[in-house]
Amino acid sequence: MSVSSPESGSRQVEAPEHPAASRWSAPTATATGAVGRRARTEDRRPRRLPGVERTHTRPAEPRTAVVWAALREETDRRGTNLVVIDVGGGTGGFAVPLAEAGHRVTVVDASPDALAALTRRAAEAGVAGRVAAVQGDGDRLAELVPAGSADLILCHSLLEVVDDPAGVVGALASTLRPGGAVSVVVANRAAAVLSRAMSGHLGVAAALLSDPAGRAGAGDKLRRRFDPAGATALLGTAGLVVERIQGVRVVADLVPGAVADADPDTLLALELIAAELPPYRDIATQLHLFARKP
Repeated sequence: MSVSSPESGSRQVEAPEHPAASRWSAPTATATGAVGRRARTEDRRPRRLPGVERTHTRPAEPRTAVVWAALREETDRRGTNLVVIDVGGGTGGFAVPLAEAGHRVTVVDASPDALAALTRRAAEAGVAGRVAAVQGDGDRLAELVPAGSADLILCHSLLEVVDDPAGVVGALASTLRPGGAVSVVVANRAAAVLSRAMSGHLGVAAALLSDPAGRAGAGDKLRRRFDPAGATALLGTAGLVVERIQGVRVVADLVPGAVADADPDTLLALELIAAELPPYRDIATQLHLFARKP
């Protein structure tokens, strides 16, 4: 199955019913208003939150700050020159900043266009020598990357769409060195249910809630969604020990664009705090699991 990054446009990523609008916006919210809020959000430069939001040279923004904080903690603890694999890493939104921080990053992605953009991006950032592009599906990771070669693996928004998530997780574990870590981001079933319900799509919400895989029917772009227990169990089948579960976009998808623009620092701080605390964590748009190979 061809899987690429959200940046390349070919991977389907869980989003609110009205993309990038308030995740629980009322059914009367207009599409025009939602698009306007999205434009303001995407055009806004990321702000700095001291100590957590930077991977050396690149600041994060509220939608990714939680993931970057966890990665920064791991890389600070283990030092530079780590071997990093970004599965489905697309155009390098994570890979290039990690290379700028002194790590060697291999991006595995099915899209040749995304990998071409990655190569240009790495060259422009002056880190072409630390970024490698490998074309291939996440399902074939074991064939593409040597076993026991990675210190850190990123697997973001991938397990929702691959044919065999257990097989991919097994390949992640095999690729890690003992003591290596994996950062996994998956779509959260609870957020999808609440989003559809609050947008007036009650039948879709009911389908998401009752379907064993958390799908909304045959037309759903995702093959599955997760809850914390299910995602933890999946990683556990490969012997990976989950050290941390966080919510991604707990608050950032809820607030209007004007509020986010007016007080970005408080939004960042609130996102980071809420990410760690159930029940807020458990209704985030995505779940971030940080796991380690013993």
